[in-house]
Amino acid sequence: MAEILESKPNPFNGMVISSLDLPSDAEEFDARLATSMEQWSSEGFLTVWVEIPKAKSALIPKAIDRGFDFHHTGDDYILLTCRLVAGAHIPPFASHYIGIGGVVLTPENDLLVVREKYGVGGREPTLKLPGGALVAGEHLGRAVEREVLEETGVRAEFESIACFRQWHGYRYGKSDIYFVGKLRPLSKEITMQAEEIQECLWMPVNDFIGSDSISNFNKQIVRAALESDGVIQSFIEGFGGPDSREYFMPRHLIDGESVVPFPSDPRSFF
Repeated sequence: MAEILESKPNPFNGMVISSLDLPSDAEEFDARLATSMEQWSSEGFLTVWVEIPKAKSALIPKAIDRGFDFHHTGDDYILLTCRLVAGAHIPPFASHYIGIGGVVLTPENDLLVVREKYGVGGREPTLKLPGGALVAGEHLGRAVEREVLEETGVRAEFESIACFRQWHGYRYGKSDIYFVGKLRPLSKEITMQAEEIQECLWMPVNDFIGSDSISNFNKQIVRAALESDGVIQSFIEGFGGPDSREYFMPRHLIDGESVVPFPSDPRSFF
C-alpha cells in the first residue's frame, strides 16, 4: 500500500496536505493521494486541501482526476480542494476588492482632484478623487496616503473614514468596497503621475460639487466628507495589535479605557 501523504487537520474537519512534502513524481503522488483519501474518509474527515507549487504543476491533473476542484491561485501555487462528504463546507476565497479615495481639503476649501487617462466603460474620464486599490497587508489610512502621494505628489495625513460603498458584479464577478477617507494636506505642490493621470489640480470644493460634468456619486461622497466627522482609526486592546488589525469608531467613543486612537507609528504599542 502506498504511503500516506504528510498532512494536518484544519478547523473545517479537513486534512491539509503538506506542500513541502509533495512528491515530484505524478504517479507516486496519485497512488499516495488515493491511499490517503481512503484513510481520511474512514477517519471521518470531510474535506481535503492541497496547495501545489508551480514547480510541481504536473500533479494538478492527478488531483483533478481524484475529484479535486480549483479553489484559488497565488503567484507561485494553486490551491485545490475536495469534498470527501457531499455538501461539506469549504469557505470560498476572497470575494471583494478593496479601494479607497481621498478627500484632501485645504483650510481654504480647495479640493485635490485628478482626471485619469482612461474612463470606465468607454466613458470619458471626469474629475474625481485621487485613490486606488489596497495592497495585501495595507491599512486603509496608509493606503490612501500612499495613493494620493503616488498620483499627485501631495503629502497628506489620514484623519478619518467619511463613508463607503459596496458594488456587486465588479471585476471577474467579485464585489468591490470603496472607502472614502478625509485627509489633511501637508504639502500643496503637485507632481502628477503622468502614466495614469492626465490632469491634477486644486479646485474650490463648491465648484466641484456644483459642476454638471462631475458624477453625482463623486459629489455625494465629497459632501459626506464635508458634513461628517466620520469614524477614526482606533485600536482595541486585547483584540490584536495595530500591525495586523484596525478598527474605526466614532470619535466620542475613543475615550473608553479599552479603545484608543490608532498610533501614527504602530511600533509605539510594542
